[in-house]
Amino acid sequence: QLQASGGGLVQVGGSLRLSCAASGIRLDYYNIAWFRQAPGKEREGVSYISSSGGSPYYADSVKGRFTISRDNARNTVYLQMNSLKPEDTAGYYCAIRGGYRLISSRWTDEKLYDYWGQGTLVTVSS
Repeated sequence: QLQASGGGLVQVGGSLRLSCAASGIRLDYYNIAWFRQAPGKEREGVSYISSSGGSPYYADSVKGRFTISRDNARNTVYLQMNSLKPEDTAGYYCAIRGGYRLISSRWTDEKLYDYWGQGTLVTVSS
């Protein structure tokens, strides 16, 4: 089971740290991505971290502001979000995928992920 948490209401320029905690599985075996979906919009990939190492991927819209990391001892993946903007308002979801590391042009394909957690809502007020 995956559970995302850490969302909330924050002002423009503020920060939040989202967590994706797992039970019953070891996250260090999986590639993990954060997606988000704003009202009336399609779900989009935000960030991705591989089980095998290598540089994480980020959507252009969050580069330099968001950081994905994993704590294998806590079986948790984090998304540190800084300098938040109103357009970051969305439901945020974590998803996992087994197997090999995805190339940069594929990681945002939702169909490639095996399991999704429930989302956590982030609202950025101006």
